[in-house]
Amino acid sequence: MTAEVTALAFAGLLQVIQYVLMSVPANLELGPGKTTSPRDRDRLGGDLIDQVSTRTARLFRAMNNHFEGLILFTLAVVVVTLSDQSTAFTAACAWIYLGARVLYVPAYAFGWRPWRSLIWLVGFAATTLMILAALVS
Repeated sequence: MTAEVTALAFAGLLQVIQYVLMSVPANLELGPGKTTSPRDRDRLGGDLIDQVSTRTARLFRAMNNHFEGLILFTLAVVVVTLSDQSTAFTAACAWIYLGARVLYVPAYAFGWRPWRSLIWLVGFAATTLMILAALVS
């Protein structure tokens, strides 16, 4: 398994961890009546994310943000892997992405400004550089 694929596997596990970090407090705050319902906005009085604490809402947004970033990172890993363009540089980019995503969770949860945005940018840049590296090799 290449370093990039290994980082992708860990990124998938990070997504699982983020889901737990968000869903446990959300279930405690909202109760099973709301979390096990069909979640129709009109019956619940709005979106559930608007009914949880600030930190839980931030964890929810951080999780969704990782879903979005994970799409592009997965694409980068597939491009690098299928084109047999794995290098020390693309491996470093993959690990930088993962490190940035790990740091992003507390940065978002605790409202670290402007660090949250800078951490996001590092992960995004690492992913973009992986794709570019595969195209120019």
